[in-house]
Amino acid sequence: MSSRQSPKVAVLKGGPSAEREVSLVSGRECAEALRGEGFEVVEIDAGDDLCARLQEVAPDVVFNALHGRYGEDGCVQGLLEWLRIPYTHSGVLASALAMDKEKTKEIYRREGLPIAQSVLATHGEIEASHVMAPPYVVKPYDEGSSVGVYLIREGDETPALSKDLPPVLMVEQFVPGRELTCSVMGDKALCVTDILTDGWYDYEAKYSAGGSRHVCPAELPEEITAACQDYALRAHKALGCRGVSRTDFRWDEAKGLEGLILLETNTQPGMTPTSLSPEQAQKSGITFGAFCKWMVEDASCDR
Repeated sequence: MSSRQSPKVAVLKGGPSAEREVSLVSGRECAEALRGEGFEVVEIDAGDDLCARLQEVAPDVVFNALHGRYGEDGCVQGLLEWLRIPYTHSGVLASALAMDKEKTKEIYRREGLPIAQSVLATHGEIEASHVMAPPYVVKPYDEGSSVGVYLIREGDETPALSKDLPPVLMVEQFVPGRELTCSVMGDKALCVTDILTDGWYDYEAKYSAGGSRHVCPAELPEEITAACQDYALRAHKALGCRGVSRTDFRWDEAKGLEGLILLETNTQPGMTPTSLSPEQAQKSGITFGAFCKWMVEDASCDR
């Protein structure tokens, strides 16, 4: 980072992924918070001219507020390494691994972390017959924010899949119960959030007003809270994450600790003041501005 009194931070937002709208909100909120913390901030909507824009702006640090493909899968991280601009969140390899849910599960298995049964299958295979006994979930294995997710219940026919989805998808055993999540900040797991919805926790529930409610910290048995924090930190370290990550869980209360499974680890969690990770930080006494500032101060190359 430069020694100038007020470091210049370029906040990357938007981009071409399916999560563009979410990223625009995250970027705007983070930029405003960083200005409040005394940083000089330039907001960049990441497009085809991103490399030229970064060279023009010449920031001391990049705050990566991109979500989804290109921003969360190692692509922009590789560009920033090439340009030798310090950046927030995880590096190339951890980003690529965490974005690929199948690769993530391989790491989880190696670490001894509990996961749901899953297979990869083509559109034709999924539409022709049930590739596993319902209930199960069909979803892209390399997207986030519940983009393109189908829940197939017992008695349902096979899904008619959108042609916009990738040719190969993940089919994963559905785990009933509660939706839990826990963030990691550096080397510390924050508190656990219980996400309450009236139905399925899909894209609409995540981002529509009133679509979901957060209980933070979650009202859980101590054993489950401790397990979520332990698993989230182990997942963060096993994947090689840096900065802030968030690991999502499903918990079937009827099975106790054995009913807790990991779904995925997000290396670029949502970053508005009411998003899950900032909420958890706030419960630890860290304001949204201080949370963003910590990430800037943690930024580096070679992540």
